[in-house]
Amino acid sequence: MTGVQTCALPIYVKILLAGGAGYIGSALAPVLVEHGYEVDVIDLLWFGNQLPSSVPVIKKDLFDCTTEDFEKYDQIIFLGGLSNDPMAEYSPAKNFIQNGALPAFLAFTAKNAGVKRLIYASSCSVYGYTVNQLYDENSPLTCGYPYGISKLQGESGAMQLQDDNFSVISLRQGTVSGHSPRMRMDLIVNTMFKTAMTEGKVVVNNPAIWRPLYDLRDAISGFLRAIQADYSISGSFNVASGNYTVGQVGDMVKDEVEKLSGRRIKIDLRNVQDFRNYKVSIEKAKTYLGFQPQYTVTDIIMDLYAHLDAYGDFENDNFYNIRVFRNSN
Repeated sequence: MTGVQTCALPIYVKILLAGGAGYIGSALAPVLVEHGYEVDVIDLLWFGNQLPSSVPVIKKDLFDCTTEDFEKYDQIIFLGGLSNDPMAEYSPAKNFIQNGALPAFLAFTAKNAGVKRLIYASSCSVYGYTVNQLYDENSPLTCGYPYGISKLQGESGAMQLQDDNFSVISLRQGTVSGHSPRMRMDLIVNTMFKTAMTEGKVVVNNPAIWRPLYDLRDAISGFLRAIQADYSISGSFNVASGNYTVGQVGDMVKDEVEKLSGRRIKIDLRNVQDFRNYKVSIEKAKTYLGFQPQYTVTDIIMDLYAHLDAYGDFENDNFYNIRVFRNSN
């Protein structure tokens, strides 16, 4: 990877969101259109289609894509695969295929089609259980769970294909939360918000565990910075809004929901063992991509509360990836 900027991006950039009808893609696509990019989506539509009608959607298995499918694109953003630990543990085989093999296949096909850049939505879960220090992109990768292992495999497979004519940027994302048109209630802040609103309590399974959290709006900014980075830049980058203990997140959710709703919220404190514990440094993304997060957990809660009327039944199966996955397999 180099920080030397030798050429400017073309004014016109055509982008494919591979697996772009999900939680992140449904929020990202409209923003990319607002920025003047032409955007297409290829997706199997497991979770339906909440994209604007102006965004073309092709219902197709990404494994069925050919070089001809990709030839018209400048950049591809991979948002597909299985999206969390419950899905990975429910079907480890499909997890390794979708998260490990698929990104490498797409990178190979995209490179042969003349695509200039692949942006891979990776995860900070690749770090597994860390000691009490900030982990950067050169820190040990020790995750022993199917999801984290497969995300690292996908990242490594795509990164192998990087060269002077094909940029690969892997964004190791913190746990994303916040409002999306394709809403999820199975993400840490969203889940705590849901139980606060429906049960008057916030469940904290292990208050000591660290997590890098990521407001969805910061995640969109991260993809924009990767798209706009000079084509000489490749590599893996940690991206998050901030590092928090789960106990800290629970207190912030409790305080903000009480303030917004006027209701009294309890903390349901438990001691569930969890071998996933990590906090990360985002200095590399700041230096090379110009990434700068703007939001906190409090901002996520305010955004969720502002969209409260859109959610209806918080137990709707479509809000939970594992339920949709089980019903479709």
